[in-house]
Amino acid sequence: MIRIIFVSIILMLIISTTFIKSHTKKLEDKIFLVRENINYLNSVMELVQLEHNYLSNPETLLRFNDMYFEDKLNYTLRENIIIIDDLNNLNLKKLKLNE
Repeated sequence: MIRIIFVSIILMLIISTTFIKSHTKKLEDKIFLVRENINYLNSVMELVQLEHNYLSNPETLLRFNDMYFEDKLNYTLRENIIIIDDLNNLNLKKLKLNE
């Protein structure tokens, strides 16, 4: 009788260990995916922040204009900027007249 109890306890421990290992493996996979997503988002954030820092400074823009564009950049008012939502409804003749 003691032998049956001992064997059943060992079998229960083996089965429970199998379930626990399976569950921890799934959790480790989820943690890995979350960490990878966080690393990717951090790199994107750094790039966007770098772009913002360079392009939000007017002195930097003027310096880039002198260095790379040879004074080809022109100032335009915010009201004159047209936002294009749908390329199918784009009228090129109208846009060329506004230049």
